[in-house]
Amino acid sequence: QVQLVESGGGLVQPGGSLRLSCAASRSIFSFNVVGWYRQPPGAPRALVASIVTGGRPNYADSVQDRFTISRDNAKNTVDLQMNSLKPEDTGTYYCIATSARDVYWGQGTPVTVSS
Repeated sequence: QVQLVESGGGLVQPGGSLRLSCAASRSIFSFNVVGWYRQPPGAPRALVASIVTGGRPNYADSVQDRFTISRDNAKNTVDLQMNSLKPEDTGTYYCIATSARDVYWGQGTPVTVSS
C-alpha cells in the first residue's frame, strides 16, 4: 500500500509564502503523474499543479507564476512552493500520485490565507 504524507500547511497572511511537501512511501519513479489538488471550503477538489514523469509542470491558471511544483527523486518527495498567496488559495491541499492502475491520495494539509 502506497502512502503519501503531506506537510507544511498552516496559516499565512496574504502575500506570504508556504512550502508544502509530500513524502511517498516508495520511489516516485514508479508513478506516471504526481501533483497537488486543493479543496476550498464548500467546493470540489481541483488540480493545482502536476508533473508527468519526463514532462513539464502543469499549473492551474489561478496559480500560474505564483506556485512551483518540484520533485526530488532521491528523497521521493514532491514539493509545492507557494508565493504571493491570496485568500482564495485557502483550502485543504492534497498530494496525488498515479500509476498505470491506481490513484493514491494523501490525507491533506490545510492552508489558510488570512490577515
